[in-house]
Formats: sequence, C-alpha cells, structure tokens
Amino acid sequence: MSTPPPSDASASPEVVEIERALYRITYLSSRARQHERLMAAAGVPLDRAGAALLRKMADAEPMRPGELAARLGVEASHVTRTVQHLERSGHVVRVPDPEDRRAQRIELTDDGREAVVRIREAGVRGMQAALAHWDPDDLRQLAGLFHRMVDDFLAHAEAMDAESPATG
Repeated sequence: MSTPPPSDASASPEVVEIERALYRITYLSSRARQHERLMAAAGVPLDRAGAALLRKMADAEPMRPGELAARLGVEASHVTRTVQHLERSGHVVRVPDPEDRRAQRIELTDDGREAVVRIREAGVRGMQAALAHWDPDDLRQLAGLFHRMVDDFLAHAEAMDAESPATG
C-alpha cells in the first residue's frame, strides 16, 4: 500500500520523493545491524555514538565537549559518557584549552584518527560494491548534487537557527 502524498500543495512531487528517499537511506544507515557490519569490516569495535563522535571530530579542530554536543545535536551528558568510553579505549584524550586553561578540549589520538580512516574506508568499500553497476558520470552527478543539497540544508538550518531565539 502506497503512502498518500502530503497535504501541503506547495511541495513538489520531486521534493516529496527526495524526502522519502532520504528517509529510507537514513533508516538503512542507522540500523544497528548495518552499524555492526560496518564496524566489523573496519575492525573497529565502537558503538554508534562513539563512531559518530570520532567522525565529527576528524573533520574539526579539538573542541570542548559542549561544542561537540552542539555540533552533534545531542545533550552534553551524552557526549561526556561517550568521551569517557573513547578515552578508555585510547581513541581520544583531553587537552587544555589554549584560550582558557581551566577548560578542556577533546582531541583524537593516533588510534582515533586510524579508526576514522578505517571506518571511512569500510564505508566507501560498501558503497562502491552497492553502486558498482552505476555509470561513472551518474556517480559524479550524484556526488555533486548530494554536496549541493547538503550545503543548502546547512544554510537553511543556519537561517532557521538565526530566526529562532535560543531556548535553554
């Protein structure tokens, strides 16, 4: 049975289909079994929270736990627990914040950076296998459109955040 289209007449059928496709891929990528397969392929025994935190940190300078929580869109207590696990496993360390010696930043260790590389490589291998039959021009176009879409989503989210008063 097909899902009825949204009642919002302003949404184009293409946008409705994009939203549905994004939901499907998000659901697939967030499944526990999929995560376990990825971690097994990478040889990195991390839970989803730990892997997400490492990947976010790999794309930025060392940051305070509160900033990391904001970037991940989770509560600070969630980041604190995850960082504690990652410290025990040797993937991150706490270092003094050069701007405020009373504060600490979280930094990837060499093992943490290696784990991110292995996770990304395993993800790329899985994606390559799934898309092996695609034409290279289609892959190039999809990659460009995905980046464009994410950039637009980020710009829209920033604009929405700027319009909304902070709560807390």
